[in-house]
Formats: sequence, structure tokens, C-alpha cells
Amino acid sequence: MIRVVEREKAVSSRESHGHQELSRVKKVTALFAPKKVLGIYIQVPFCQTKCTYCNFHTGVASRAAYAPYARAVEREIRDWRALHGTANLESTSHLEAIERPMTGVVERQKRVRNHAAFGDKKVDTIYLGGGTPSLFDPADLSRILDAVRSHFACADATAPSSGARAASTSGARAAGTEVTLEADPETITPEKAAEWLAAGINRVSLGAQSFHDAELKAAGRMHRRDDIFSSIERLRSTGFANISLDLIAGLPHQTASSWQDSLEEALRLRPEHISIYLFEVDEGSRLGRELLAAGTRYSAAAVPTDDAMADSYEFACERLNRAGYDHYEISNWALPGFRSRHNLKYWRRDPYLGFGAGAHSFDGRWRWANAHDPAAYAAAIEQGRLPVEQLEEVTARQALDEELFLGLRQLEGIDLARIQAQYGAQFNAEIGARFEELRAQGLVECSGSRVRLAPARLAVSNEVFVALLE
Repeated sequence: MIRVVEREKAVSSRESHGHQELSRVKKVTALFAPKKVLGIYIQVPFCQTKCTYCNFHTGVASRAAYAPYARAVEREIRDWRALHGTANLESTSHLEAIERPMTGVVERQKRVRNHAAFGDKKVDTIYLGGGTPSLFDPADLSRILDAVRSHFACADATAPSSGARAASTSGARAAGTEVTLEADPETITPEKAAEWLAAGINRVSLGAQSFHDAELKAAGRMHRRDDIFSSIERLRSTGFANISLDLIAGLPHQTASSWQDSLEEALRLRPEHISIYLFEVDEGSRLGRELLAAGTRYSAAAVPTDDAMADSYEFACERLNRAGYDHYEISNWALPGFRSRHNLKYWRRDPYLGFGAGAHSFDGRWRWANAHDPAAYAAAIEQGRLPVEQLEEVTARQALDEELFLGLRQLEGIDLARIQAQYGAQFNAEIGARFEELRAQGLVECSGSRVRLAPARLAVSNEVFVALLE
């Protein structure tokens, strides 16, 4: 069955020596080609309650914590250049940091400071995720977005001044910046929706998960079926023309019939985008730990089998295709023109910057992450320190692996000729032989130099990823 391939990112402590490494540093500017447009992610790590299946770095906090946290995020964005130093790849401090081991925070900060070059990049997507950012006061969200527009070259640098103007540009086909807000159905009011639109938010990703109350209750969700319908109606009446809806296959008490009902209910609402995720058993969630321990809490005994989840996924593929949705990524479907522009950056390894506790960033060569603990993050910002706690240089082989498994998650597949030309010796005969074996097994399809997952075998895509990356 499908499992999203996640790779734990540890802090790198490699030493780099000699002129060969310094030459590599000088060539890194090629990663910042003009065609690379930046995405910005804002992390809000707070929820009303922790869902039983959740394995994210989020938690329940008092509402009193929301405004101070929002101010810290706003300050991180506004002080971006000051925190990261000058945007000079050839600076002495940057080269000195590379020439010796990373032994602590000072060295880590010196390595990251060159990423201030991001400040000159054009931004065309902003994503407010979490967590549940819809819990925040809309005024706080508006100030965060104003900070982004003030300090980065956004495609639409001026926030909409009225709901009418925002409504006219809220479709995905608009040339401006795609601004997404994750929201839970029960948190949406007509007043909030209007303020979101006025602030320039033009896309809402709604965490519906299921249209059956028994499944929602068992999962620890706060909303119920009726809340989904009322929230969509409020968003539509306000003027939102780009709504994404999430569903989860594999929730406790879910049956083939209830899953099909949830899909039909979703299609009645006709969102522009639908994401379908399969429940993953791991130690990161309460329900996952209970299943691994063969326990019965959190309705663990009522979780569908792997085969049942795979059947649910395959049913969704067929039904959404008949409904006119484009299946463009393993877990994502969209009506024409409404693919998630921000999430495409992750799958295409485009650069993105993360702000907030636990937010990740990537510039094509380096990955780094802010402190996960909101208090530690806010304290660092208050003291004028970088909140970065993890930093890793992506090796050529890691980059190739990511090109393969992230590219294959997209239904259009990958161009092996381009990848081979880009990675040279890293793309060796062994990898080519693995693809040929996968083709013989019917797991991938080849057309010229382009390879994609076989549409009929998407439910076992992890077999392909494991075979390629072992």
C-alpha cells in the first residue's frame, strides 16, 4: 500500500577541506537560477486537540499563546536579513565556517547566513500550515502576510484592499501569488472567511478527513459532517474559488461503504482540489503506537486492513477520474488549472523558505529546520538569534535519490535523460538496470526517456521506491 516516503534529516557535522570544496561553494550560485521561484511556508504548530493518527510536531496550547507566537513569526520574517547576515556566497565568514567542523550554534549560524540570498528571489506561493492556522486571529495572519510581502518580491506585492478584489483573484489561474491557509471546518466563520480573503488568502485547504461522524469521533476530530458542508458554504459565499479538501483512507470504523459515501459527499461539494492520504502506522501517533503494541485504545481494533486501504485508494483513483479530476501526484487530484502550486515545489525540489517553529527550508544544496519547540523558537527570535536547530548539506547521491522518488510521485513521471545528464556518474548502470527490472515487473512504464509509475500499480508504489533506493 502507499506510504509517503519520509527520510529523517539529521544535523550534518561533515568537515570540508581544500580548494575543491571552495570551488564547489563558488558554483552554488547556479542553484539560484532566475527561473527558480521561491515558495514560503509558515508553520503554526497549535491545534485544538491532538488527533489520534497525527504524527506531526504540533500540540494543544492556550489561546493566550497564539498572538505572541504570531508576533515571533512576523519578526523572524521582518528580521530575515539581519538574522542571516549579508547575501554574499564569497564572504570570509561563510568560507571559514565551511573549512572547519560544525562544532556548535555559532558555526551553524555562519553556514546558514548565506541563505539571505533568498531575499532577492521572487515568491509565487505562500502556505500557512500546521497545526491549525485557522485558529489564529485573522489580524495576526494578515500581519504575517504583510511581512512576507514587505520583505520578499511577491508576484502581487500589495495585499488586496477589499473582499471584492480578493474574490476576483482567488482562482488558481490568477497570475499572482497562491496563498493557502489550512483550516479545520469547525473553525470557519463568515467573519473569518471575509478577513482571510481581504488579507490576500485565496486558497483554503480544508481538513475534512471523513464525512462519517463515527470515524471523525474515533479519530479525535472536533468537527462533524454538517460542519464540512457549512464551512464550504461560508467559504463559497465569501468568494473563495479555490478550495482543497483532505480525506483519510484507513480511519477506525471505516468500511468500503462509508469510504465510498465520503467520496460521493466530497464530490457533491466539488472542491477544486482533493488530497487523499492513507493512515500510516508508526510510533509517531497515539493510534500508531497502540496498533504496534496490539492494544485496543483509540479504536485500534477497528482500523481497516492494509488490503482494505489499498482497495479504498484504488476506488478513489477510478471515481475521481470519472468525476473529471486530474490525478497529478500519488495523493493529489485537481480540476484543470488547480494543482497545488506550493506543494509542486516540494516534489520538484524547488527552493522554499520556512518560518515558524519546526519549519523546514531548502535552497537546492542545503536543508535546515527551525527549533520544533515553540517556546525555544520564540526565545531565539526574541534574543535576535537564528532559531535553526538542524542543518544538512544534500549530497549528490541524496539529490539523485530525491529526484527519483519525488519525481515518480508525480503521475507524469521523470525524464531519465535529463537526470542522467544532470547527475552524470551518480546515475550509473545499476540504477538503469533497476528501472529495467521494474519495467519487466509491470511497476513502471517507459516512453522514450520518460518513466512513470504504472497507473494500475500506484497502490504498491513503495515497492518501486524501495527497489530504487536500497
